[in-house]
Amino acid sequence: MLWIIFMLLLFISSMEMLTQNRWKKQVSTSLLENCTGCVLCSEDNGCITCHHRLFLLIWRDGIRQYGMCVHTCPPGYFGVRGLEVNRCTKCRSPSCESCFSRDFCMKCKDKFYLHKGQCFRQCPPSTTAQPSTRECQEMCEPGPWSEWSACTHNGRTCGCKWGLETRVREVVGAAQEEGAACPALQETRKCRMRKHCPGGE
Repeated sequence: MLWIIFMLLLFISSMEMLTQNRWKKQVSTSLLENCTGCVLCSEDNGCITCHHRLFLLIWRDGIRQYGMCVHTCPPGYFGVRGLEVNRCTKCRSPSCESCFSRDFCMKCKDKFYLHKGQCFRQCPPSTTAQPSTRECQEMCEPGPWSEWSACTHNGRTCGCKWGLETRVREVVGAAQEEGAACPALQETRKCRMRKHCPGGE
């Protein structure tokens, strides 16, 4: 009877060891998969430090924190190179898809427009939304029109044909940035020449 109990305990013990070995093998396999590019890796938290050219990406799942070594940071993060470790740092704005620094966005998520490093649902005043680039473009504030110029034809103010006259206006608002969307700053219209040139030309 004791012999049967001993064999039963031995069998249970060997089964437990087999199960533990399988679990350790699975953990080490998944650890190797999650530790690609790692210099130091933790069974619970993944990568701790990465090879020199890679970035350490850290994210949370509940109260747990995980690390992974990546070549480029994912959307919503930007890469910061350091002396000891290169890190993927999260953009501060949740509407930012890619950023240059924590507070300066370079591309916004859908339904948002980019203006001076920030993301907006609606473009600020004095700007207009550009759907193709998802950016807010500065608008020019033009001044008043000038008087119409003299009627000219081929650079001359005399003749018996039709000529052209022009008027212009300047940008007076502060939004004089390069690439600003300006309304027409010059207009030209057809006019009748009022005097004949000497010699009847």
